[in-house]
Amino acid sequence: MKFLDQAKIYIRSGNGGAGSVSFRREKFIPNGGPDGGDGGKGGDVWVESADGLNTLIDFRYQQHFKAPTGNHGQGRQMHGAKGEDVVLRVPVGTQVLDEDKETVLVDLDEAGMKVKLLSGGNGGWGNTRFKGPVNQAPRHANPGQEGQERWIWLRLKLIADIGLAGLPNAGKSTFLSAVSAARPKVADYPFTTLTPNLGMVDLSPSERFVIADIPGLIEGASEGAGLGTRFLGHVERSASLIHLIDGTQDDVVAAYRIIRGELEAYGEGLADKIEILALNKIDALTPEAREEKAAELEAVAGRRPYLVSGVSGEGVTELLRAAWAEVKKTRGEISDEGEHVIPETPGGWQP
Repeated sequence: MKFLDQAKIYIRSGNGGAGSVSFRREKFIPNGGPDGGDGGKGGDVWVESADGLNTLIDFRYQQHFKAPTGNHGQGRQMHGAKGEDVVLRVPVGTQVLDEDKETVLVDLDEAGMKVKLLSGGNGGWGNTRFKGPVNQAPRHANPGQEGQERWIWLRLKLIADIGLAGLPNAGKSTFLSAVSAARPKVADYPFTTLTPNLGMVDLSPSERFVIADIPGLIEGASEGAGLGTRFLGHVERSASLIHLIDGTQDDVVAAYRIIRGELEAYGEGLADKIEILALNKIDALTPEAREEKAAELEAVAGRRPYLVSGVSGEGVTELLRAAWAEVKKTRGEISDEGEHVIPETPGGWQP
């Protein structure tokens, strides 16, 4: 299944059914009078967030959604049935935007949310509604009300506890595959991930959180370079960030500043998120090179980076423990005040 995080679709609610013009024509009942029923209401258009979905791929193959018209009224005061509703099932974290792609109409950030986007037209009155002492045999009825229509954008922003940020080939996909059951593409040649990947980290049965590998971050991404801001929106949902730096490159400080600059340029509070800094691929570095590059990052970032290797697993436990502490702060399980002691995983943990 391909990943699709935005789609433009057309929605239309159903027209109301027409009212009926009818008169009673029964044996032995003279002057039976009008008995036309009302038309039924047109179908509504709803959007619902559902668990188990992680892409908008279904909306690539169908872009038009039209609710049916309400049934027309009939004689003997039989009212038409309401048209069936159309329900758009989308992943949790989906935003519904106006056609301008900027105005947010609905933000479905919780599972089970259901919001009406368009209301169906009301059914028309039958001629029974118009009878009276003056007009005892009305010969007209109302048509059904027209439904509503519009174009909308669906935009998915992944909901994760931790976002993985870093330049291409920083080892984000390898790290994600090492700490979770996710299986993103990993190869021994330079390439960039084209779609976000989610992974569930299980430190223990009661300690679980979601990590998102966010692709597309290169210099100038906030201005449209590379994949541009296409996937930066997914970082907005992440409470904290793990910033991975490729330890095998020559200038680790420049790599750090590029990502920080793109996060600040994008806005939306990304630069204000808690950032856990990590120097990756230390399995390919000598002890002297590790210390030298860690000191360079500490000088520019103001804090010592974690030394990790997604291949060998070295330092991964400490990094995940630090990430779990930030997740607990976000969930309100521990206080931000004071130093937090990172506990050991019962029984140990191996990637």
